[in-house]
Amino acid sequence: MAGAFAKNWDRLRASAARVLSRPPALACLPAACLGIYWLGGDLALVGIAVLMPLVYVLIGGGTGVRAFAVNERDASGLINRHAFDIFVEKTFEKARDDAYKSAVFKVEIDDFTDLADRFGQAAADSVVARTGERLVAAMRDDDAVSRTGDYRFSVCLAPVRQLDLELCIQMAGRIQTALEEPVSIDGTSVYITTSVGFCQHTQVIAKTPKAWGEAAETALREAHNHGPNAIRAYSDEMKRKTEIRAELREEVSTALEKGHIRPWFQPQISTDTGRVTGFEALARWQHPERGTISPADFLPAIEQADMLERLAEVMMYHALTAVKEWDAAGIDVPQVGVNFAGPELKNPRLVEKVQWELDRFELKPERLAVEVLETVVASAPDDVISRNINGLGKLGCRVDLDDFGTGHASISSIRRFSVSRIKIDRSFVMKADRDPEQQRMISAILTMAERLGVETLAEGVESAGEHALLAQLGCDHVQGFGIGKPMPFDETIKWVNAHNAKLQDVPRIFGNRAR
Repeated sequence: MAGAFAKNWDRLRASAARVLSRPPALACLPAACLGIYWLGGDLALVGIAVLMPLVYVLIGGGTGVRAFAVNERDASGLINRHAFDIFVEKTFEKARDDAYKSAVFKVEIDDFTDLADRFGQAAADSVVARTGERLVAAMRDDDAVSRTGDYRFSVCLAPVRQLDLELCIQMAGRIQTALEEPVSIDGTSVYITTSVGFCQHTQVIAKTPKAWGEAAETALREAHNHGPNAIRAYSDEMKRKTEIRAELREEVSTALEKGHIRPWFQPQISTDTGRVTGFEALARWQHPERGTISPADFLPAIEQADMLERLAEVMMYHALTAVKEWDAAGIDVPQVGVNFAGPELKNPRLVEKVQWELDRFELKPERLAVEVLETVVASAPDDVISRNINGLGKLGCRVDLDDFGTGHASISSIRRFSVSRIKIDRSFVMKADRDPEQQRMISAILTMAERLGVETLAEGVESAGEHALLAQLGCDHVQGFGIGKPMPFDETIKWVNAHNAKLQDVPRIFGNRAR
């Protein structure tokens, strides 16, 4: 009750202050004073001269939108959620009534759960706190910044006369740049990326402060779906996309059966020879009406429909089909990787199913790499999962441990599950060519892998510098946008031929162990 009263009182004060501080009210003040003097004389004029400043201060007339943001800050420069909501209301009303402009930004730390798993919750909390401080420092003194989630922040720009889409995008980029600097935790440099969604107040369909904040949330979800490190501005189309996601849940079964969901293939290459050593099969939905649909949009729908196991079956079938067609085209692709998650790994007959598929395509088991998340191996609470992973290894399939470094898998787990290769998570690879701490972490992983006789592949390689460093350190394989983006099967043969043609005059990098 007290909280509701305080919120209503704040709103009343803000409305009264806005009315009394507008130019029409100020223009009428001399006439009002003259009228009071004419009606009440000197005593009335003195009384109103004393009372008016008191009333003005009481309602917060001296605390405009900009001053409000400063006065409500805590020691870190952040304001609480209630104060932030009030600031958004004030800003929205001022922008609407006085031809000012503003925008609300929503900022979320990418892969925060992995960050907490890797460094511990206390370290993750320190990263969040430092992120908040940097975000405050990146904004103007009169902007409002609030922590509105465990690893999410909201920013509302103080109203200004000029603010277009390009300036908002530049602001979002400036925020990301400020937050990507490493945070030192117990001598370890921690890198983060952030997704940013924003909405200009002029783009809100329902002209209310609440709708403004919700629109920025929608933009953040869109950025998160296309992340990491993505920026999205709110548009009317985003609302339609939200509705589309709900419709997708009704269509996934048909899409799987009709072949609309198929693998796209991302190349993996040797750092020693430069030659293609495999492809990873990644699910993509080519919708007959909506075009290519992002996995971030349809994978939750498949999970909700309890069809992840069926998706794995479809992916394996098309992946093995691709291997046969590469062989027929004379293209040397040693293996293809297919992701196996929890549901399919819990199937007691998984090994039999895989054996049957390999026999049907007349392929040796080593042509199939079974990719298992490190978090699955680290816990492996289900005996069926353990038996299946070991069974696939004994069958001859290669076992790739995905996202290594995020799930705390022990060395004994790597040996127990006959892991053939560990895939170093992108969080270790990011900016490794510029950060000695990242280099030391990678070197430690590579040394461990070499002692265990396990191959290594670095994920998320995006620059030539990262590629060159990984080759120098002795990482066996690399994969990422800097090598090649996921592509439909029809483009893979052309890509491999073009890639191999570039290798003809490239000198071999010596010093790495044999692949």
